[in-house]
Formats: sequence, C-alpha cells, structure tokens
Amino acid sequence: MQRVAIARAMVHAPKLLLADEPTGNLDTVTGNVILELLRRITEDQKTSILMATHSAESAAFTDAIVKMRDGRIQEVVRS
Repeated sequence: MQRVAIARAMVHAPKLLLADEPTGNLDTVTGNVILELLRRITEDQKTSILMATHSAESAAFTDAIVKMRDGRIQEVVRS
C-alpha cells in the first residue's frame, strides 16, 4: 500500500513530496525497500522529499536531518 501511495503522489511529478512516517507500519525489509524507492525518486525525478520520522534507520537514508523538540529546531546535520 505504501508503494501505491507513493505512485499516486508522484503522478503529477511534484518538486516536493511530503512523507509522514513512510515506514512506520512496515517491517524492516519492506521499510528499507520504501526508503530505497524514495531515494531513487530524489535522484531520477529530481524531487525533494521532506520526511517526518522518529526512526533513526529512516533518518540515516537522508541528506540532511533537522532535529526538533517542542516545535523548535534543535540541530541541523548534513551528510
């Protein structure tokens, strides 16, 4: 279902895709498949993805991490 949601979101080739916990309800293997798909989208379609996650594993797939606490930015880490 996650792949279908991503495909539906990509139909109009957006420049920005918002992903709220895209791996939240998935097992590790399927979650990694989704994260790789999102990474390919950024490279192939030149789409930026803003992902909200509590998962350190998911955050490790990103180019930059913005850590927030109580609605305020605490730290920005670029890889």
